[in-house]
Amino acid sequence: MQFIDLSAQYQHLKQRIDKRIQAVLDHGHYIMGPEVDELEQKLAEYVGVKHCISCANGTDALQLAMMVLDIKPGDAVFCPTFTFFATAEVIAYAGATPVFVDSDARTFNICPQDLERRIQTVIAQGKLTPRAIIAVDLFGLPANYPELEQLATKYNLKLIEDAAQGFGGEINGKRAGSFGDIATTSFFPAKPLGCYGDGGAIFTNNDDYAALFRSYRVHGKGKDKYDNVRIGINSRLDTIQAAILLEKLAEFPTELIARNNAAAHYNETLSGSYITPYVPQGYVSSWAQYTLISENRDAEMAKYKEKGIPTMIYYGTCMHQQTAFKYLGHSDEEYPTASKLANSVFSLPMHPYL
Repeated sequence: MQFIDLSAQYQHLKQRIDKRIQAVLDHGHYIMGPEVDELEQKLAEYVGVKHCISCANGTDALQLAMMVLDIKPGDAVFCPTFTFFATAEVIAYAGATPVFVDSDARTFNICPQDLERRIQTVIAQGKLTPRAIIAVDLFGLPANYPELEQLATKYNLKLIEDAAQGFGGEINGKRAGSFGDIATTSFFPAKPLGCYGDGGAIFTNNDDYAALFRSYRVHGKGKDKYDNVRIGINSRLDTIQAAILLEKLAEFPTELIARNNAAAHYNETLSGSYITPYVPQGYVSSWAQYTLISENRDAEMAKYKEKGIPTMIYYGTCMHQQTAFKYLGHSDEEYPTASKLANSVFSLPMHPYL
């Protein structure tokens, strides 16, 4: 049994994907070919925003967001402590200081109440300039953007949605990738919408941001590739990956139904044995992972292993516990919910062909 069965998905889409790849091989435009532009248009339409700018991976998408917002040393950027390393890594890479926030115990996402407390603390201390919030749509469920957007407005902060796991999720009919000032996603193969390598994208309704993203992703180019008007990076989505994603995006709505059916079956079967995932009213999860809470995690995972069922832990180490961030001097007592989750969550197989 596969934790995420990409082979089953490929067999289902084989003729369509092979045809798309062959078309790229025939025209030979491997970098920024026509499929890239087609994908960006279709992704923007699906999410419901004006602009989609593809890039090389999800981490670059976040790094580009830091560049576009001019995040720099002396700035504070707030992000969840219970997340993948890249969320906080790009903040530190920009020279800014990540300010970690505890989790909501039911959704696992960033806790708006703890976020406001930490914003107020940073303001009171007066050492850092609060600049932005990065919220993560953990395990497929969008973060609490109605409250997060209010906080961003109240404290004059930019809001970035890390929708790498949440792509396909919704809040009251509004899709993940459309929240905040900027949203990012990853097309890592295991994501709800993944390619066969690395890939990423940025979403925004801001015309100026979109122009900057398109410049920064190609060495800060101006009117042509030899007119470099700013220092950028090299972060382009390969045309072959765009071609693959076009067929996967076409199938994506059907796959989301299958993911939700699998999650419903899990909920019905397992709710008496574990704390099962909570989806608030009006929210839709894309079920990047199906994650349970168990006080006896190791023993429970061993039982599944005996039956040939793979399990995974996302995430066993919070950001405040990472060796790279020890210099910030945080303790588990500052993040009681996230620290408990890191010791008790585990995920079961989840994919549309389960």
